[in-house]
Amino acid sequence: MNTIQAFEKDMYLQSDFLKSFKNQKFLSSNQQTNAIFSGSGDSLVSAMLAESFSGGIVRAMDPLDLLKNKQLVKSKHVYFVSISGNTVSNIKVAKTTKKTTAITSMPYSRLAKISDKTILLSAPNHGVFTAGSISFLESALTCISLIKKINISNHLKLFSKVRLNAKKFKVTKRIFVLGNLYTYPIAMYCAAKFYEILGYAVQYSKIEQFSHMELFSVKKGDTVIIFEEKNTYNKQLSLHLKKIGINVIHPDVPSEKLSQILYCIFFSQFITLFEAKKKKKKDCHFVLAKNIRNVSNQMIY
Repeated sequence: MNTIQAFEKDMYLQSDFLKSFKNQKFLSSNQQTNAIFSGSGDSLVSAMLAESFSGGIVRAMDPLDLLKNKQLVKSKHVYFVSISGNTVSNIKVAKTTKKTTAITSMPYSRLAKISDKTILLSAPNHGVFTAGSISFLESALTCISLIKKINISNHLKLFSKVRLNAKKFKVTKRIFVLGNLYTYPIAMYCAAKFYEILGYAVQYSKIEQFSHMELFSVKKGDTVIIFEEKNTYNKQLSLHLKKIGINVIHPDVPSEKLSQILYCIFFSQFITLFEAKKKKKKDCHFVLAKNIRNVSNQMIY
């Protein structure tokens, strides 16, 4: 099985996984005040979602920032999100932190062994090294459910709906992904899928900040993806961008917050999968780019 096939097969496991997902016991207001969520890559996205759904009470922090600024974790309970449980920055911070919880798929990893508590991620996958999909979905929902109880039953039809919607759109090679308080982390996740699967140079931004900064680097024919339900502000942005020759993708994002997150996660996966198939790719870019991956591994592990 090649790595694009594995990515697609893992994606399709998500629909059944949603039916079996169980909420964590959510943190009290006082516990949230004293909590920091930390992670890298997709795991930082999950940590940022915890922050968003807490209304800013919980903090999401980069582990290297915590390592270099140890006063930030004094008297804090740090929740480390790490699928592998072997990211060196997480491990170094965990050794200096008063109370730690590892959110990981690996119960015997170095991070799990030194943490006070482990929340085990156990979603199935096909056991092939590929871009993250179901593992990310589980970590994201786990982090959100630590903040508030979530109801998945109303969202089971989203997967199929998003698949049909994503098929309508085409991307160009220069892409900007925009998001709001809740979907900005998913804009980051979407960019990561384009990096990992296709090697595209993608930028992600808050919707307001785009008009102040990234907009000045766009060129005719570029693609802008807007992860927010349609409203007066982003409709105006879309109209102005189209007038100057920008390919605007503004999918039918729901207004309810958890639905927004799930929709944008699935859309990020499908839009990159369909682009990879269009380009007849069999393997993810990051799997083939061995020299670059070697640098990444040396820095991460």
